[in-house]
Amino acid sequence: MSSNFSMFGMPSDVKFCTKCVISNQRPNSTIEFLAKDTANKSGIKIDDKFVCSACKYNDEKNIINWKDREKELIELCKKHKKKSGYDVVVPGSGGKDSGYTAHILKYRYGLNPLTVTWAPHIYTEIGRKNFDNWIKIGGFDNILFTPNGRLHKLLTKLAFKNLLHPFQPFIIGQKIIGPLIASKFKIPLIFYGESPSEYGNNPEDNKLPIMDKKFFTFSNLDNIHLGGLKLREIIEKYKFKLNDFHPYLPLENEKIDQNNIEVHHLGYYLKWDQQNAYYYSVENTGFKPNLERTEGTYSKYVSLDDKIDRFHFYTYFIKFGIGQATYDAAQEIRSGKISREEGVMLVKKFDSEFPKKYFKEFLEYIDLNENEFWETINRFRSPHLWTINEKKEWQIKHQVY
Repeated sequence: MSSNFSMFGMPSDVKFCTKCVISNQRPNSTIEFLAKDTANKSGIKIDDKFVCSACKYNDEKNIINWKDREKELIELCKKHKKKSGYDVVVPGSGGKDSGYTAHILKYRYGLNPLTVTWAPHIYTEIGRKNFDNWIKIGGFDNILFTPNGRLHKLLTKLAFKNLLHPFQPFIIGQKIIGPLIASKFKIPLIFYGESPSEYGNNPEDNKLPIMDKKFFTFSNLDNIHLGGLKLREIIEKYKFKLNDFHPYLPLENEKIDQNNIEVHHLGYYLKWDQQNAYYYSVENTGFKPNLERTEGTYSKYVSLDDKIDRFHFYTYFIKFGIGQATYDAAQEIRSGKISREEGVMLVKKFDSEFPKKYFKEFLEYIDLNENEFWETINRFRSPHLWTINEKKEWQIKHQVY
């Protein structure tokens, strides 16, 4: 296999954004070459030629008329405000982002949210405390949905072994639970927090206020895969029934259309700042940071809910060379909280850190031993990102500079 072969369809030529620290290995993102005239207009040095889509979107945020966007939000809230019952579904965990979103929609814009939570695999102590505070201090009704434990464990194990993506079942459930509850309660409005464009998804996505329904609908069961297998394969091999998979399945197009469900991001209407959301949630919903730094990064207030969350970011680092510290530093560089030089230093120090704290519990959860874990990890190291050094140790080829 060529040493420059990319296993996951990412560019074999690794480039880093010259404004933040993200690389072109992030799926759904782009890093583009900027011509000199474009660079000058953007205030970028002539030599800084490669800029990621998230940084481009961040520049766009500075020229958006946010007063007009807020007027759109006010009109939307007026449209959906009811005399009784729930006006909006807000999916979330009680972290800083969902805490900010639910609270501001209720107390500033007058909606009555039904918050809904897809339960973590294994709650952390601080994650459960923040969830409880969200409901009790923030003042919200909540549905905590906990999926079939036996099935969820299996899907997590399959996703780890087949895709090196142990968080896939959680992410799917987290994405589906909002529309699923909205459909059952006939609440046509759903609000998430930040726009995906904040992280590098297509900036065009944030030019329209309503999320494309293709992200949470389906038309054919045969096209659905979970854990790297077709849905019907899992049913046949592991003796589950189709009904067991109900909370993982996107809604049928007809149900979305019948209930006129719309999915919005608050970040379309209000200028999003991750750290401001943190301070707001601390003040208004009782959100508390962890007492210790999160493994794999330098912060204490992100990804606190789930003991398996650390392995999501570690496996992401193995597959794409991008860890939690890269994401955190990129966000804080864009918002002006740290310099790029500081971000580079933090990424080099923390991005590759192995999450030891919950390793044993993770192995028990997915029913693997340590050798099976590392065999799977090493199988997903793409040759264009990884090499074995003179000490017979794995070494990443490209680091941000």
